[in-house]
Amino acid sequence: MFDGFVEFTVDGPSPEPGGPLGWDGYDASLARAGERTGTAESVVCGRAKIGGHEIVVIRFEFGFLGGSVGTGTGARIEQALDRARSLGLPVVSLLSTGGTRMQEGVPALRQLQRVARGLVRLREAGLPHLTVARHPTTGGVWASLGADADVVLGVPGAQVGFAGRRVRPERFADDPAYTAESQYAAGYIDELVAEDALADRLEAWLGLLTGGAKQPADVPRALGALEPAPDGWQAVLRTRSPDRPRADAYLDDYFDTYGFIRGGAEDGVLCGIGARGGRSIAFAAQTGTATKPAGFRTATRLIRFADRLGLPVLTLVDTPGADASPGAETAGAGNAIAELFGAVAAAGVPITTLVVGEGGSGGALAFCSADRIWLTPDACFSVIAPELAAGILKRGKEEVPALAGDLKLRPEDLLALGVIDGIVGSEPVRS
Repeated sequence: MFDGFVEFTVDGPSPEPGGPLGWDGYDASLARAGERTGTAESVVCGRAKIGGHEIVVIRFEFGFLGGSVGTGTGARIEQALDRARSLGLPVVSLLSTGGTRMQEGVPALRQLQRVARGLVRLREAGLPHLTVARHPTTGGVWASLGADADVVLGVPGAQVGFAGRRVRPERFADDPAYTAESQYAAGYIDELVAEDALADRLEAWLGLLTGGAKQPADVPRALGALEPAPDGWQAVLRTRSPDRPRADAYLDDYFDTYGFIRGGAEDGVLCGIGARGGRSIAFAAQTGTATKPAGFRTATRLIRFADRLGLPVLTLVDTPGADASPGAETAGAGNAIAELFGAVAAAGVPITTLVVGEGGSGGALAFCSADRIWLTPDACFSVIAPELAAGILKRGKEEVPALAGDLKLRPEDLLALGVIDGIVGSEPVRS
């Protein structure tokens, strides 16, 4: 998978005989594991290339005591992360582990804190981390090095989860919740990739994660109707047409290629990174449905790591509003929206917004740039849906069309109010 791999030398004192607990027979177990795998520890770290990308590799060897983490493992991982930081290189970690090494007790368990510290430093340096969850990936390594990566790939059929097979209740031993497919469905793995396709997908993702430039993203061209709506109510009805172009059409038209990061299932959002004209742009696009709390959280994750990696962000707004169901409230809708507002406000990279459909209240505004907002001619943006305004004002249904006009929600109205930057036509706009 990797070209020109050169293993790092390991700094630090030699391990104590018997390990930190003086475990009887432990030295012999280590010797047998080394003979069996040809490695000195359960992890091998070094410098290599994938395609044209130089990287630091952290690769677990499951044949070495089940890929378990001991004190020597933690030291190697932390040193590899520090080397990546000093060299300015992205990190690719290939996981296959059963968890923490019991023969070394709590000293081994605390290595997870060393890993977390190394990852924080890597993030502070603005360097990406991709991880691959292979079979099995369980325990503290999944909960530290794996699940917190910028992009998480999973091998189909792999056991993936915090609780390993031998430590969870017997009745759950073969439960599908502990699989890569289940983690993908829940939004914790971004992409399922077969072993023989990993090199190609890692190369593609490395290109997306490292190809950014901080100038704002161009505003996409309009794909739908270009003529103005005759009135506010007709503008609303046009945004609700099933024939209007949605996020997938805009992403296909705008990007040369792109990859998704995952959130919750059917959360009303598509998030990821795309390549356009040789540079990378992160995107968060609403899909025309009510946005669920998981969708807001995925967009927050996307904007925060784009900010760290220096990637400009494009947001596409298209929603009647935030999901207002009891389930959404239980899932923390207000908290999730607040987190996204905060991420947008804190971002140091430029965020460009195009409203491509219905912009419904705060659920739409949370996805919007603070200073670069455009609308397509067949879009609208309102403080509230006209029907809901009628309910609040105790007006009859027959008054809804007039209220739509009073809300000044058409692109032309919003431009006159000075709350948007412009209306796009059939060509992209330099923002």
